[in-house]
Amino acid sequence: MKKYIIILFVAVIGWSLMPGCNNPFGQCSVKQAAEAISAEPARPAGQTDVIGLRCDPIPVVRMAFIGVGSRGTETLRRFLYQEGVEIVAICDVDTSYIRRNQTTLARNGRPAAVAYTGEDDWKKVCERNDIDLVYTAAPWFLHAPIAIYAMEQGKHVVTELPLALTVEECWKIVNTAERTRRHCMLLEQTPYDFFEMATLNMAQQGLFGEIVHVEGAYIHDLRAYNFGNRSLGERPSYWNFWRLNENAARDGALYPMHGLGPIAQILNLGRGDKMEYLVSLSSDQFNMTAYAKTKYGEDSEQAKREYRKGDMSSTLIKTAKGKSMLIQHDVSSPRPYDRLHTVSGTKGFAKKYPVPQLAFEPDAHNSMSSEKIAEMVEQYEFPWVTEIKELARKAGGHGGMDFIMEYRLIYCLQNGLPLDMNVYDGVSWSAIAPLTEFSVANGSYPVKIPDFTRGGWQKVQGFKHAFK
Repeated sequence: MKKYIIILFVAVIGWSLMPGCNNPFGQCSVKQAAEAISAEPARPAGQTDVIGLRCDPIPVVRMAFIGVGSRGTETLRRFLYQEGVEIVAICDVDTSYIRRNQTTLARNGRPAAVAYTGEDDWKKVCERNDIDLVYTAAPWFLHAPIAIYAMEQGKHVVTELPLALTVEECWKIVNTAERTRRHCMLLEQTPYDFFEMATLNMAQQGLFGEIVHVEGAYIHDLRAYNFGNRSLGERPSYWNFWRLNENAARDGALYPMHGLGPIAQILNLGRGDKMEYLVSLSSDQFNMTAYAKTKYGEDSEQAKREYRKGDMSSTLIKTAKGKSMLIQHDVSSPRPYDRLHTVSGTKGFAKKYPVPQLAFEPDAHNSMSSEKIAEMVEQYEFPWVTEIKELARKAGGHGGMDFIMEYRLIYCLQNGLPLDMNVYDGVSWSAIAPLTEFSVANGSYPVKIPDFTRGGWQKVQGFKHAFK
């Protein structure tokens, strides 16, 4: 727990201790601090980028799972639908999760995985010489350390959101990936949603014309998941209340990737365009306290605790090509789930929430009927999606998009192809969180978004899925 508090402290105020702040206690100007957090260190000598990285094909991908709680358990189950995948090791401090996953393997006719339960056993897992791919679904503060260590041990690594908590961690991950030539992918599944993929295809076919503005969000009431009272027989959904602690310690767009991923691909970010700068603001916090008072009482520890995370975080981003982006994050308001997913161009418009909409010139003032929208989404389904969508729906995972993401991951590894989402995608999407924290803390101060590709974002023009 002490380690966790230290990491959160660095995530919140670390920018004030970076080079550029003359006072060691962080009493530098906002301008100096903004320049420090956005600084782009030179690439170490002898290191080259990993844009379009291809590694030797892996016919049978041997996997290790670090963190097999609710998310890890479901992911392991889905990977059993994939051909050419072996589950070698599983690691979790909660032995009940280990037993549950061993049962899943046995029921599916798979051999038991080697089990690890120590707090630092994830290092032992990464050090095994019979593993090709490390999957991480541990608490957020462990994502970057595990990813870095796994790559240093010669492993490819995929990580649940986010990939890192600080900009400094993002640069360490980039340098490690470039030095070791290992894949490091953020497991953002929303780009594989059927509607999102159809709009990506539409954008690539020019239906929207020139994309001008996009919107994405993660609006999901997680209060019941974050809170838990063992004295009432409850079990928190997140080990040791780590996600509740994040909301208590930080304020900004802490989890922007779900809304950002699909629109980043539509805008070809990292492949001909890049995010330049952002401004962010948060509402005050009301709903966490209100929920705690209602559930636990006015005088409860939960009700009296301070929660720094404002209910609604809104972030505006400008790209190098002049496009605008709106990213919203709210995990505490009583309202329906929403990822926005809005695409606005010179010829057309798309929006998924609260109801799907498509509109095109010359009648862009009116949305198509729901029947016509369904036809369009099916018409612009990628052929490779059509081939696997029934299996995806059977395997599950948010309607099948989780399985499609994992299918693409294994396909690319088995065929030695570049992954759909590279390390630069993962760190640039994850870095939005600490950058918005800085902006919010400093009166919505504009913050430059680092170019983690160090100029390589123009090497590839346009996003596309790789195939053999």
